[in-house]
Amino acid sequence: MTSKPYQLHGWHLSYFTGKVMCYLNYKKIPYVYHQVNFWTLTRTGKRKTGEVVMPLLVTPDEAWLQDSSVMIDYLEALFPQAPVIPHGPVQKFASYLMEAWGDEWWVPIAMHTRWNYPENYALFEREAGNALLPHFPRLLKKRAVAFVANKLRGMLHAVGVRPEQHKMMNEWTINMLDLLEQHFSRHAYLFGDAPTIGDFGLVGTMYGHLGRDPWPARVLVAPRPHLRAWIDRMSTGKIASGSLLAEDKFAPTLVPIFKAICAEFIPMVAAINEQLKAVQAKIPAGKTLPRRLDEICMPMGNQQFSRVALPYTLWMVQRCLDVLAEMNATDQMKVRLWLQSVGGADLLTLEIPRLRRIGLRVALESGLVQNSTILKTAQGQA
Repeated sequence: MTSKPYQLHGWHLSYFTGKVMCYLNYKKIPYVYHQVNFWTLTRTGKRKTGEVVMPLLVTPDEAWLQDSSVMIDYLEALFPQAPVIPHGPVQKFASYLMEAWGDEWWVPIAMHTRWNYPENYALFEREAGNALLPHFPRLLKKRAVAFVANKLRGMLHAVGVRPEQHKMMNEWTINMLDLLEQHFSRHAYLFGDAPTIGDFGLVGTMYGHLGRDPWPARVLVAPRPHLRAWIDRMSTGKIASGSLLAEDKFAPTLVPIFKAICAEFIPMVAAINEQLKAVQAKIPAGKTLPRRLDEICMPMGNQQFSRVALPYTLWMVQRCLDVLAEMNATDQMKVRLWLQSVGGADLLTLEIPRLRRIGLRVALESGLVQNSTILKTAQGQA
């Protein structure tokens, strides 16, 4: 193993930089953190990965990686100590589902709590300005940050951050943070006394947005000390970890969280999948799909939440289903029974068209994820 460190280019303000940074800290993988500047973001990074995106991870042999899940998969294979993938089939599948939920469902909440509360902007302006143009005059930094901020604000309506939905989002967030606070008052991490890929999926919004931006950090996180302590454990990686709950078990405090995932996130996935199937015949295999499709609705608490459909979400769910497909029939049955117990059995019936990730987009491949085959196999073992 080379002694040359990895290079992580990102911002502490960034949703997915936080996810990768927490992972690197926990695994004690040597790395150097760089605040990504304008040139790296828009020139070097784009040339190496094809996208203007952060974080960017440069390996010791000068390979450039983009996408937090891809980075973790890559590093987990090279650094097997303190694994973040559970061995038990139910915990393993559930941790991948939690990662997908953390990556995809929480984006509107993170954007709402940042951009609709003006006191957050001073921190964003200072940190983003110093990162983008570190040696430039303050006026130019402010202009560059204003351009970036306007671009990000321009995404709010698409992901569902709309004035008529703010109250719904606030109510949902308070309820979910209360559930997480209750869980972390009893357990150090989601599945016991060691973090999994599910913890790293969830920490993106909690570290980079809710835990650092002044308004949500003060109003939402500070009153929940056990949630605050989990964010700090995740970000520093200094707390020694123990074991996951024995016998592939779950804490009772996780049950209402997974029931919410199944009642809200899975319907969102199903709605995106229906839109994808509607355009599937018009898009040749291998060609990238639009980043956005049409409007969809799904439950959020006891109300209906509207946003546009992002096909990329289906690629994240495909990761979960691929994990399930690799299991033997007995383990698939255990996962299926667990999904039924939390209201998520419909996930196995979606038949999502096979997707390939290309940067920030996805492309259709031939064939289907074997959801129906998994379901039939599990039923045959019942």
